[in-house]
Amino acid sequence: MSHFVISGAKGGNTQGADAPNRIEINDLVKIEDQFSLYIQALNAMFSASQTDPISHFQIGGIHGLPYIQWEGAGSTHPVKGSQWGGYCTHGSVTFPTWHRPYVALYEQVLQQHALDIAKTYKVDQQRWLTAAQNLRAPYWDWATSTVPPPEVISLATVNIITPDGKTTAVANPLLQYTFHPIDKSFPSPYSHWKTTIRHPDNPNSPNATTDVQALIEDMQSVQEDITSSTYNLLTRVRTWPAFSNHTPGDGGSSSNSLEAIHDEIHGLVGGQMNDPSVAGFDPIFFLHHANVDRLLSLWSAINPGVWVTRGPAEGGTFTISANANIDANTNLTPFWDSQTGFWVSAEVTGTSKLAYSYPEFNGLDLSNTSAVQAAIANYINQQYGGGSAFTSFAAAPPASFAAQPAAGSGASDAAATPAAAPAAASVSHPFASRGGPPKPAAHEPAAQSVPNAIQDWTARIRFKKYEFGGSFAVLLFLGEVPTDAARWRTSPNFVGSHHAFVNSSAEQCANCREQVDVESEGFVHLNAAIARLSGLPSFEPGVVSPYLKENLHWRIQAADRTAVEADRLSSLEVTVSSTQLTQEPGSHFPVASDPHYHDHITHGRQGGARTAQA
Repeated sequence: MSHFVISGAKGGNTQGADAPNRIEINDLVKIEDQFSLYIQALNAMFSASQTDPISHFQIGGIHGLPYIQWEGAGSTHPVKGSQWGGYCTHGSVTFPTWHRPYVALYEQVLQQHALDIAKTYKVDQQRWLTAAQNLRAPYWDWATSTVPPPEVISLATVNIITPDGKTTAVANPLLQYTFHPIDKSFPSPYSHWKTTIRHPDNPNSPNATTDVQALIEDMQSVQEDITSSTYNLLTRVRTWPAFSNHTPGDGGSSSNSLEAIHDEIHGLVGGQMNDPSVAGFDPIFFLHHANVDRLLSLWSAINPGVWVTRGPAEGGTFTISANANIDANTNLTPFWDSQTGFWVSAEVTGTSKLAYSYPEFNGLDLSNTSAVQAAIANYINQQYGGGSAFTSFAAAPPASFAAQPAAGSGASDAAATPAAAPAAASVSHPFASRGGPPKPAAHEPAAQSVPNAIQDWTARIRFKKYEFGGSFAVLLFLGEVPTDAARWRTSPNFVGSHHAFVNSSAEQCANCREQVDVESEGFVHLNAAIARLSGLPSFEPGVVSPYLKENLHWRIQAADRTAVEADRLSSLEVTVSSTQLTQEPGSHFPVASDPHYHDHITHGRQGGARTAQA
């Protein structure tokens, strides 16, 4: 049989780039011709028969359900010994690279529809043909704005220019996908939902709808955590295992992996996006994964030559057995690069082979590795670190920091907007105007002051990801926790979370039965929240440790936003570490010491540290 070969979109040009740019969705909605073609192309993919291998349904189904062969890749059934029926790789070293040709496939089909539509324009046709050639799949930069534009999450119709040259209101395909029909493989509640839904108002009802306001509020609540996690991922993680996936054993990282942040976004959106078996059907999935791919490009520029290492398949896929080892030459099935073979990770170290680029690289000489590294480092500091490598840690200057009330003090709990710390300030003494750091508590060793250094406080969250039997999240708070679980994420004391992105249908997920000991690991950086909530005069251990022991709390929340009793996740362990970050001359980013764990902070509580060492 003939196979659909993923070769990337065709033609187009972006000045200063080796291929046309993918554009951030907030910018694309303002580009009249490209956005008009994008909406019409999506509607064409949506209306195609669900048996068409390049329909939205079939491409979305590559990720998980209906667990069928796509374009002749593998057998007609999952390979013997696999414990996951979809093609996607999660929890393993090929998580970032498998999704690269996946998004490129969607982009290739999208653009072909756009080119066909452009040929039907009767006025200024060349403008529309050029726009179609330049069109690439947009990305949603949630590290800058966790709330997408209304065109993605709230507008039922959007105004576009149609082939007759008129401005026309059309159904908005970014809002949801309507199944035609609902696939018989879908478990409940998806077997009752006629469309994709986000943050459902009644998750277990066949009549559930998207609660847009609650979705927006939840999205707003995690901005600080998502931005901080992204900055720390890009500036502190240096090895491929620590960067690529959420499985522990990466050599002692104290920052989130790309997959862990990705998981949080899936859980944040909710609905089908909160379940890997059906996530690919929500139109926001490809906006999300285009950004995951962009972060792969940014990280690779900072860490040239670091790429996929050998590792376990962690449960396997439709074509990979559970006990297999995978590496840079493992086939990224089902993505054909020719009629006889598949893309492999070693072939996708850059984006030009798949005919797209990202704006951050425009005007750069990609052959000059050190110049690219310096330019991207500067971009990361400006975009996600506030312009100074320490800004995301020293979240506010002394006067603003001191003005924050202590948690539970009865003072206003409205969060003040942190001011940027001056780049030239000595971060080892950010509280000097208040007499310097106080004496350490008896149980903490005195910290040695180091010029241009600061302590970064981080909570590590570990659990067995399949123990609960579905997607869930562990939420952290500094101070009082609301009794109503639905209000947890919007509480001013909520500081971040780690999400388990898990198939909700145990009977269709052998992982849930057989991979019960597989662990997931994530991190929440606490400095900005400490500065916002505590009123403390210093980040030194003797000051922060007793505060966290009294005020750090955690809760477990199911996918339907209800509370989960702690004994249902007996594997949970929340521990706290401090890491000294030093701004060394000539370094693009802070240099991190080995983390020091303060297990006594959480020891003795359910889900706390197993040991009590200081």
